[in-house]
Amino acid sequence: MIETNGLLTIKEASEWASNYIGKNVTPSNITYLIQYGRIKKFGDNGLTQIELKDLINYYQSYNGSRESNFKERLGEDLNWALSFDQYKEAETTKHVHRLHPYKGKFIPQLVEYFLDNHTDKFKTETYFKNGDIILDPFSGSGTTMVQACELGMNAIGIDISVFNTLIGNCKTGKYDFADIKREIEQITKKLDDFIKNSNAVEFEEKLLQELNLFNNQYFPVPDYKYRLAQGEIDEKKYGSEKEKMFLTIYEKLVNQYNIKLRQDKNGTFLDKWYSAHIRSEIDFVFDEIKQIKNISTKKIVSVILSRTIRSCRATTHADLATLLEPITTTYYCHKHGKMCKPLFSILKWWKTYTKDTIARLQYFDKLRTDTFQLCLTGDSRDIDIFKEIKKRNADFGQLLEKQKINGIFSSPPYVGLIDYHEQHAYAYDLFGFERKDELEIGPLYKGQKRDAQASYIQGISDVLNNCKKYLADDYDVFLVANDKYNMYPTIAENAGMQIVNQFKRPVLNRTAYSESYQPKLSA
Repeated sequence: MIETNGLLTIKEASEWASNYIGKNVTPSNITYLIQYGRIKKFGDNGLTQIELKDLINYYQSYNGSRESNFKERLGEDLNWALSFDQYKEAETTKHVHRLHPYKGKFIPQLVEYFLDNHTDKFKTETYFKNGDIILDPFSGSGTTMVQACELGMNAIGIDISVFNTLIGNCKTGKYDFADIKREIEQITKKLDDFIKNSNAVEFEEKLLQELNLFNNQYFPVPDYKYRLAQGEIDEKKYGSEKEKMFLTIYEKLVNQYNIKLRQDKNGTFLDKWYSAHIRSEIDFVFDEIKQIKNISTKKIVSVILSRTIRSCRATTHADLATLLEPITTTYYCHKHGKMCKPLFSILKWWKTYTKDTIARLQYFDKLRTDTFQLCLTGDSRDIDIFKEIKKRNADFGQLLEKQKINGIFSSPPYVGLIDYHEQHAYAYDLFGFERKDELEIGPLYKGQKRDAQASYIQGISDVLNNCKKYLADDYDVFLVANDKYNMYPTIAENAGMQIVNQFKRPVLNRTAYSESYQPKLSA
């Protein structure tokens, strides 16, 4: 038996934490807590130990208090079972769900919970069955389509963004894996040769050496992060001082290797947010992709390139989600607690994402069912779903006319929260896709005031009224909404529907708020 004030090995700590919070905590999870300064490390000579009291302090928000805190802030009607807090991040981004980054997507377990045929004390009836057709008129990154495919259901997605449509269809597509691997190997070899003689390669190697020496001296792991967590260091002041210290080393290397930090022009997203060296590599790879003959292969390799260049923008690690200003120098990184650098080549991320993408597609290929999945680019307020499906897949079109759509599961945009085109501006720029920002419902740039709310209510109402024409008589509609402005009762009324139930859940990985899942039936 372990005493409460004792020292634990990493293995003992993982066992204790697993029992304490009721979910699996691996030794790697404990190591992460040490590396990021959450708990203090003791011991040497290869034997790392930690104090149990540090673990207790860290995990004290679990085992009931976490749930109580959320209910105190968000209401007692919060359905904690729908928090899915037992799942690790890797499980909520399983297989193709992490094929490409996307803001505002819901986790697959939530979709599966309402689509599958189980019941429990919260979900007392089933709404869909194998062979049904599910519609997501705000398809986004295609989560509903993917989960429908896993569950043996057919699905239609619709999205105003052509890039979102590309992502959704790539996630559910079928592939010749040998062809994908062959094309990727050829492109990777050519990219290797393209940059082999570049002075940027030698420059980056030397820069990394200097950064490692500097970081080991001034930001030792895990001591520095632990001291930060204990408030012993003024991070802003200390980081700024060391940032200036290293800048002289960086500038000397830039001059020595004649590194061009910016492009000659600044007119487009690709011009502004990528260094000259990275831009040349992006253009080189894209030119190679254009020559791929297999259309399915070309599309998925294009998505890999998009994912790659998103990770190579000239920004700090802390600003990846919300770009501020292009960065061309080394900087103190608040996320990693050390000096970091901008990227000077896409090769590392290209190699990482090509392997990761193939692995995810192959894994999903074993789970998928022989069902129809298709995402359409269009405006859900007026699109003719039957006509557009028939154009692209005659067999799916016949099934659709025969049994109609059984229901909707979707997450409409939240009013004034995200610009869905702008989050993928790099891809629109690279691929030359037409942007339709003006057709987004509830975009960030319109804000959240009364006129924006009125426009949002009208937009969602129009979508539901149009989609109703293609639904079976006894349909269910589930909409995921953070309805803090209480707009959905009006939306339901406008669409001739009624809200018959609400499932309120906490969103654990963002600022605390709740979402409601609202099945609506025809009047």
